[in-house]
Amino acid sequence: MAGTEGRLNWIWAFWLVAAMLSLAVLDLTVYGVVIPASGLLLAILSGPKIRGQGNRRRVDKRDLAVVAALYVAVVVLFRLAFTVFTPANVLGLFLCFGAGLVLGVAGPVFYTVQRGRPLSDLGLWLGNWKEAAALGLVLAAIQFSITLMGYTLPAPADWVPLLVMSLTVGAFETVFFRGFVQTRLCASLGRIPGIALAAGLYTLYHVGYGMGGEGMAFLFGLGVVYAVAFALVRNVLVLWPLLTPLGSFFNNLNSGEIELPWEAILGFADVLGLMAAAVWWGKRRLRKARQAARRRN
Repeated sequence: MAGTEGRLNWIWAFWLVAAMLSLAVLDLTVYGVVIPASGLLLAILSGPKIRGQGNRRRVDKRDLAVVAALYVAVVVLFRLAFTVFTPANVLGLFLCFGAGLVLGVAGPVFYTVQRGRPLSDLGLWLGNWKEAAALGLVLAAIQFSITLMGYTLPAPADWVPLLVMSLTVGAFETVFFRGFVQTRLCASLGRIPGIALAAGLYTLYHVGYGMGGEGMAFLFGLGVVYAVAFALVRNVLVLWPLLTPLGSFFNNLNSGEIELPWEAILGFADVLGLMAAAVWWGKRRLRKARQAARRRN
């Protein structure tokens, strides 16, 4: 069984590499169709274990309710930031944006701890770190070669704040959409529906940025790639701090639509600090709970 699982992991790893290489040759809309379709076909051919069949699944209604509530709250905060306050009101924009980013990490951590689950459920652990880091490095290298290699960077003031923002948003997306939303949906609905729905929610959340329908198909395809990468190793290192921030950084840099002052670095550093504090609090609470359980026994 272990040998079969190992071979399947390699097959999926090669699929991920092919999916990233396809960014260089496929139209973005075509990418959003071909990549999910090929992933679904591979999952069907891989057998019932990969498809999540064989065991009767218990739907955790509480999980689904919390996923829905946090998702709506995050999208509303982003929508307020980018379509109501807009860059015309920098303070309001950043407060709503920052609150959404922090909520997307702190909310899942608090809920996971409250349910007595380990933070490894969110991908926040050292297990599989070597495999996760290696796969993340390979995928990020491919993405870098397609997007940023040979790209002429503007003055540091025009790209350093964008890079810090990309690191912060990448941390939020990895924990919230992969570690929390995807994990909880897969636990209740099964692997294929969970990954597909998580990728769909990741796509639709971009309306919070004021994005319209253009590019949504591509985002769905990319969301499936990120979801499969995370499902393969269950560690955030496969996506952050390299893969997802690189993609976001290139997109923001290439579009030229976002201009940030140097002071924005401090704001995003504060947000990252609050995210780290939430994770630290969660680990501390879980450690104390384990110690109390050992004393009772």
